Amino acid sequence: MATTTATPSDLRRDRLFLGSCIALIATSVAFATVGAIMGSLKQEFVLTNLQVGWIGGAALWGFAVSQLVFAPLCDTLGMRTLLRMSFLGHAAGVVVMILATGYWGLFVGALVIAMANGLVEAACNPLVATLYPDDKTVKLNQFHVWFPGGVVIGGLAAYGLDQIGIGSWQLKLGLILIPTAIYGFLLLTERFPETEGVQAGVSVGESFKAAFGTPLMWIMLIAMAMTASVELGPNRWVPAVLEAGGMAGILVLVWINGLMAVLRYRAGPVVEQLSPTGILLASSILAGAGLTWLSYAASGAATFAAATVFAVGVCYFWPTMLGVVSERVPRSGALGLGLMGTVGMATVGLITSPAMGSIADDYANDRLPVAETTALLETAATTLGGSTAEDDQSAVGAVSAALDGFAAQGALPSPETANALRAIQASGAPEALIDEAGAVLGPADNYGGRISFRYVAPLCGILALIFAALWAGDRRRGGYRVTRIGEA
Repeated sequence: MATTTATPSDLRRDRLFLGSCIALIATSVAFATVGAIMGSLKQEFVLTNLQVGWIGGAALWGFAVSQLVFAPLCDTLGMRTLLRMSFLGHAAGVVVMILATGYWGLFVGALVIAMANGLVEAACNPLVATLYPDDKTVKLNQFHVWFPGGVVIGGLAAYGLDQIGIGSWQLKLGLILIPTAIYGFLLLTERFPETEGVQAGVSVGESFKAAFGTPLMWIMLIAMAMTASVELGPNRWVPAVLEAGGMAGILVLVWINGLMAVLRYRAGPVVEQLSPTGILLASSILAGAGLTWLSYAASGAATFAAATVFAVGVCYFWPTMLGVVSERVPRSGALGLGLMGTVGMATVGLITSPAMGSIADDYANDRLPVAETTALLETAATTLGGSTAEDDQSAVGAVSAALDGFAAQGALPSPETANALRAIQASGAPEALIDEAGAVLGPADNYGGRISFRYVAPLCGILALIFAALWAGDRRRGGYRVTRIGEA
């Protein structure tokens, strides 16, 4: 065993749980800050929505790759070893992104950070389940308080930096290093228990058999792909969409996640009243209603109201899904929990997030006013044509590509037109021209992003059917029943 193990009497359980929560804060601060700097990255590096979607996607599917590789090794390597690796990954990923000179540097840095995030989940979910074997769903919900809680912390810190005029994206990204240093101090030399599976004598082969040979596990994996898409796909786009519409999108994200944190902390009474499968059923209905409303909301008041319903709907999804697997398929152990995270993040990173970006690009392009946009592009080409500055030349190239596409097609080309408008915003053009580009692009980007929410909302209907069947099955058997690892 590659970790320092301990008997229950030797453990400082509260310190281990606290350190795990801080590690999850580092993960969620990464989520919040990457989301908060999307607009800055678009402008500074002249990125399309699709490229931004891939950067955001790398921050998600990198998590999945990390879980896929290391969750099966958790029993062998030990949870402390995985957390040491996550500590190094968080630090290295931030440095790579800050030093990036273009799309690929940003992509690789986001991927390294995401793999560190995956290591945190691969280690801490089985750690919490091991520390609290009689209260897994509640304690996993309370542990996962600090994902939305960290988003609140990171989001408010990023917003505060903007308000005092020092809100560079590099400084915002550096916020990740603060909780990273704290969890490193708390955990990297601490004594850890063996996983619950190792303590029960469950072999790696038996874990694989439980994970892949149990019908309920397959149902939960399929559902996890959809619950993660509903929760994390739209959440990553909320700041960019609402900022395009003239709102402080990061504050809406903070509100959503602050409410989620409070509700997760109070998960105990909800679990007792509804049961885990009942919670998942109710969550699906509320999430679908909130996301659909959010896609249509135009005013600030309507957006906050819709975001509130959405937050209540998605808040219990992730930890309760993990709790059900840990309680109903306990012999799957760290592998089962890792597979759930892998499927969820891989789906969002490889499918949901890029697809939402592509949908947003296409619908935004359709909303651009043709005459006003072409006139603006022609003015920019004339204004910036004589400049030798790198940003100005980049803008001229993007504008020329858009105008050439318009001449060839007779319609504004996608995504070249939006790309050209972003390039103008990032250039040294006169302030009036930059403002005009923002005024043309902002409403279109806002519309495209909101339309992308509507493509995700139908998943909630499918989830409601799945969880209704599970809940009804529990009712027929006399209620939700936890399976002990020795009984499985």
